[in-house]
Amino acid sequence: MSSRERILGRVRRALADVPREETAYARDYLREHGARSVAETVDLLAENLADYRAVVHRCTDSELPSVIAGVLAAHGSASVVVPPGLDEAWLADTDVTRVTDRAEGSVSDLDRVDSVVTGCAVAIAETGTLVLDGSPDQGRRRITLVPDHHICVVRVPDQVVSSVPQGLERLDPARPLTWISGPSATSDIELDRVEGVHGPRTLEVVLVTSA
Repeated sequence: MSSRERILGRVRRALADVPREETAYARDYLREHGARSVAETVDLLAENLADYRAVVHRCTDSELPSVIAGVLAAHGSASVVVPPGLDEAWLADTDVTRVTDRAEGSVSDLDRVDSVVTGCAVAIAETGTLVLDGSPDQGRRRITLVPDHHICVVRVPDQVVSSVPQGLERLDPARPLTWISGPSATSDIELDRVEGVHGPRTLEVVLVTSA
């Protein structure tokens, strides 16, 4: 008998004398906390991203190339990893060396690259979380875990949802999902924070509107 079977057996025995109508119920979870407008939801996303120590930028479609170029320049980046399906126009205003992720490339190769630019699948306002699903504009998971600087572009409001349940509805669980809430960080038992342990030390998020 497995541990799972033992636990379920104990639950069944504990409920043996409880009338069925008292055990057959479904908990009614909230799909989101409070009623917010689209603008308020986007503002909440920006606030929670910043609370997690991500750097947030806002711009329009036409401004995006110059914003990305400015971010790369400010970080001192000489090279950037580019997912295979990234819109080439996003990097039109920068002349940094572009590195394409290749299956035969090594982790050491990626570690020598300064930055990575990706899109995202969905952004969750209530938790300040970005979710990547390996789509062509996001690339393989490793390109967002090895370079020390990640620039993630979020289309507003199309890719922004209020809550985790709403985000899950948009995601395919069979895809390689990466959930990002701020730069990579951990703390020891004395709560000393260390950043960049298992992912980028710096996360910059660009919220792009179509206006």
